[in-house]
Formats: sequence, C-alpha cells, structure tokens
Amino acid sequence: MTQLLLEMTVVLLVTLACGALSRKLGQARVIGEIIGGILLGPSLFGRLAPHTAAWLFPPQSLAPFDTLSTVGLILFLFVIGSELNFEHLQKQRGTALFASSLSILLPFSLAALFAHAIRVRFAPNNVGSLPFVLFLGVSMSITAFPVLARILEERRLQGTSLGVTAILCAAVDDVSAWTLLAAALTLIPHRGGDGLPLSIRLVGLLIYLLLMLGAVRPLIHRVTRRLHDRPMQYELLGVIVALVLASAAATEWLGVHPLFGAFIAGCCFPRVPAWQHEIRSRLDMLVSVLLLPFFFALTGMRTRFDLLNSPRVWGWTAVILVIAVAGKIGGAALGARLTKQSWRDALALGALLNTRGLVELIVLNVAYKVGIFSPTLFTMLVVMALLTTMLTSPMLDLLKVRPSESLPPVSSQETAGFTLEA
Repeated sequence: MTQLLLEMTVVLLVTLACGALSRKLGQARVIGEIIGGILLGPSLFGRLAPHTAAWLFPPQSLAPFDTLSTVGLILFLFVIGSELNFEHLQKQRGTALFASSLSILLPFSLAALFAHAIRVRFAPNNVGSLPFVLFLGVSMSITAFPVLARILEERRLQGTSLGVTAILCAAVDDVSAWTLLAAALTLIPHRGGDGLPLSIRLVGLLIYLLLMLGAVRPLIHRVTRRLHDRPMQYELLGVIVALVLASAAATEWLGVHPLFGAFIAGCCFPRVPAWQHEIRSRLDMLVSVLLLPFFFALTGMRTRFDLLNSPRVWGWTAVILVIAVAGKIGGAALGARLTKQSWRDALALGALLNTRGLVELIVLNVAYKVGIFSPTLFTMLVVMALLTTMLTSPMLDLLKVRPSESLPPVSSQETAGFTLEA
C-alpha cells in the first residue's frame, strides 16, 4: 500500500503542475496533464533515472493504476454522455449532419486508404485487416468532446453559434466513433464475453442497445417526471452510479468495452438541468483530480519515444499527422460549406473538431491493450493526438475567432454566422 500511495502522490503532483503550466502557455489543461504522464514514462524519467523509475513504478504495481483509471474513465464517459444535448442536435441537424458526417467519413476513408501500408510496417503480426482498419479509422476521425468543451469555455465561445455547432458535431462524432469502436471490439476473438462467438456478441450488442435506448431510457424519463423537482439525494446518486457500473459490466461481458456501456448510460440519463449540474459537480472533482491522472500516467508509461528512432518512422508519423489534420479539418469544412457558410467559418469549425486529446488517448489505449496497435504505432498516434489538439488554439487565433457577448441565442433555423473578427 505504501508503494501505491507514493506513486499516486507523484502522479498527482506532476500532472497538476504540468496542467497549470499548460494553461499559462495558452493550451488546455488536459494537454499538460497528458504530457505530465509522458514525462513519468520511459521516454524521460525512465531514461534519465532508470533505477529510480524502476523502483517507483515497478511493472507489478501498475495493475491498481489500471483498475483505478478504468473506474475513472467509466465515470468520465458517463458524464460526457449525460451532457449531450439532443434538443440542440434536433434543431441544428442540418449543420451537425453534414459537418459531423464528413468530418468522420473523410479521415476514416483516408485512414482506410493507408491502413495496409501502416499495418504491414507497424502492427503486430496477428492483427486482422478489418479490426485494424476500424481502429485506425476511429483514431483518425474522433473528436475529444470534453477538451473541445473546455476550449470553448476558456475562449468564451460556448454561447456563439460556432460553439454550439462545434459541440453538436463533436457529440455526433463521439456517438459514431464509439459505435464503430464497439463493432471493432466485437471482431476481436476471445475478448470478454467468456469466449462468446462473434455472431452472439453482435446480437447481444444489438439487444443491449435496443433495451437501453428503447426501454431503459423511456422508463427513466417516466420516473423522472415524478422526481424532477426534487434535489439530487445521496441515495439517488448511489443508484445512478450503480446503474452506470452495471451498464459498463454488460458491455464488458459482451466483449465490447465497459466505457461504451458507461457512455450509453450517460445518453439515457434524464436531461434535468439541476441533476446534470449535481452529477458534474460531484463526479468531476473525483474523476479529474484523482482518477484521470492515473490514466495519463499509464499512457505515458506505454508511450515510447525511443521507438521513433529512424527517419522512416518519423516520416510515417508525419503521414499520419497529415491524414488526421487534412481529413478532419477538410471534412468538417466541406460539410459546413454545404450549409452555405463561408470558408473562414467552415475552417474555424474544422479547427475545433480537429481537437482529439483525452478521448483519442482512450481509444489508443483500448487498441493497445487488445493488441491491435504495437508500442511504436501507439507512440506515433499519441504524437498525432497531442499535436492536433495543440493546433486548435493557434488556428483559432490565426482565423481571428473572437467571442461575442452580444451574440443572440442560436435559433432552430440558424446554421451560420460564426463570430469572427473582421
């Protein structure tokens, strides 16, 4: 226990310090927290002080970190799912449909085009073509909903039409990406489900989705009508967390991933503003301060910059970066243009949707743990995730995106008119 408590102390202090420094440099806090985890890994700490690193973070001590980080991610994905605004999505379905669809389709297609070349060079030998294409495509096309929301809040853009549209597109991206990820995980043999055959796992996943969205969600909303005027009680919060864990356990048993179950549970959560605020305030501190830093530390320990040791590897890292940026920004911009927005408005939306960050790292760690990505490819994609997220703020500055305190609320027909400095 002493070893674990000491490890937790070091991880928390390093990630907090790096997060604060990141904010001072004009980046989102999560960028610094991710870099803090990488600094604790073999790329820096393990190279500068190998004996101390081996003593402080012995391999056998990382199992509790894995468990704690998984619990944190389950609660985190539940909160993200619970904050998806389906009413706004319905109102701005035109822009959300075109921009989000193309911002997924284009990078996914480019990833599929290069998947064979990347797989034969960097993937483990026993990886099937279809699961690899799906995982690589999701890695290229996902948007980090929470990081995006934090950037919009820090730049005071959450009330503009740009902010609302970006959040809606990111929500659609997340739902699509997690669905694709669930499909990819069911194709991996002997993962969860007690070795259930692929056909049973796919049918089980479909039944699970139908039950959650077609039965559980309406039932919860029916109960909510009787309780919505009451504050969030201790017992009610406990029941909610228990249901989230049960949903996560169900998808884990089906061989998908517990995070998918947590996300779907969040989508089923009733949209009662007071309850949503209580859930966010009560869980966010626990997850962000205590549990997510363990995930960053584990990611850093899996990131091996020493494996990027040749011009060929760096060249392919650049190719991956170009595919990710061009596909995401190009797809979002093209989709926005189809709704009659200017190129500058469309590029601003693309720059925001190019944010990957934490959610990207979740996908990469899932792929790494199930043996789809090798340590080298994992590191290459971590570099891509960091750089694409770090590009967001400079690109918004280059496009001269400014908040507008006088901007009126977005109407049901409004799909354009982002606030940009002339």
